[in-house]
Amino acid sequence: MGEQESTGGPHFVGKKDELIEAKRSFRTLDGRDVLIIYHEGVFHAMDSYCYHAGGMLQNGDIEEIDGKVCIICPRHKYKISLAKGECLYKGTDPREKPPVPRWYSKGVKQRIHTVTETNGDVYVRLSQDTTWIESDYYQGEKGKEERAKAEAAEEEES
Repeated sequence: MGEQESTGGPHFVGKKDELIEAKRSFRTLDGRDVLIIYHEGVFHAMDSYCYHAGGMLQNGDIEEIDGKVCIICPRHKYKISLAKGECLYKGTDPREKPPVPRWYSKGVKQRIHTVTETNGDVYVRLSQDTTWIESDYYQGEKGKEERAKAEAAEEEES
């Protein structure tokens, strides 16, 4: 009898060379939609829908912001660090005279998953953290419904 893979992985997601060439790849692992990103020699994996309104991160630009490599959600321009999944925003402290714009963190909002590579094969182990993270909202069947609602509401506004 074959050994059954434990929930969470590691899941084979592709050959290293193919993933490098693709730069961004979408996979569904144990019912969770994950985006695998190759950027500047490093693989990253995160939930594929932005925590804010379910936007597809796959088409987002990647920029360095305040020393952190971030993906920018194409829908509302939310900035999410690839390493930790924290959302960054620019703001000012009104108590400062004059107020100087700085980058601040909203904390971890996007679930990050672990990527490993063995002999040219790339694997993703889903996060085992049981704490609720905002990007969890847009996963699974319920998430699919919520993404559709968010998209419809946005179309109504425009």
